[in-house]
Parts: sequence; structure tokens; C-alpha cells
Amino acid sequence: MIEFPFPYLTTGTIVHGCGRGSKELGCPTANLDASSIENLPSEIDEGVYFGWAQFLTNNNDELYKLVASVGTNPFYKCKVKTLEVHLMHNFESDFYGEKLKIVLLGEIRKMTSFKDA
Repeated sequence: MIEFPFPYLTTGTIVHGCGRGSKELGCPTANLDASSIENLPSEIDEGVYFGWAQFLTNNNDELYKLVASVGTNPFYKCKVKTLEVHLMHNFESDFYGEKLKIVLLGEIRKMTSFKDA
């Protein structure tokens, strides 16, 4: 059963992150702009979430499964809270500047640090 605050819907512009997702981890992410984080309800803790995403700016009606990280990324000792979305699809090109609508349906786990990447 899905409980408050889910489902949670937000829209953001995809911006450049640190570049670690693709290069270091082999898991590219679409980093949403700061306004996406600022508008998150306080009930959404730092953690990893699942849901769906849809592009709003390229005439693509397709829905994509997503895994999203909300938080400061303790492994890399980041201080800034981010919303990083991994779309479960292999894309041929980057999509910086595109608008992405996401709906978070639930939490997978709380944010944690790991020994190594």
C-alpha cells in the first residue's frame, strides 16, 4: 500500500552533476535542478526511491522506470542535497537542459555510505 507522501510528483530541468555516475559507477544519472530539491516535502527523507519519469520537452510520451537518490551522498562527502535520477533505459545521447517529470512511488532504502564505490 502506498502511503503519504507518495505518490510524489515533481518536475525539474536536467543539469550537469559531478560526472561520477557514468564515468566512475557506470550508472548515468539525470541530475535535477536545485528547485526540485527545495520543493520536496519534509516527509521525503534522504534515501533511494523508485518511480516513473517522462520527458516534457522532446515530444516523447514514453514512461521510464527510475531509481532516484535524494540526499547529500555520504560516500563522496557531498554537503549539497541533490535529486539524481537513474532512468532504466539506454539512451544514445545526453539530455542536459531537458525538462523531466518524475513521480516517486516509494522508498527503497535510507541513504547510507559504503566502503568503496
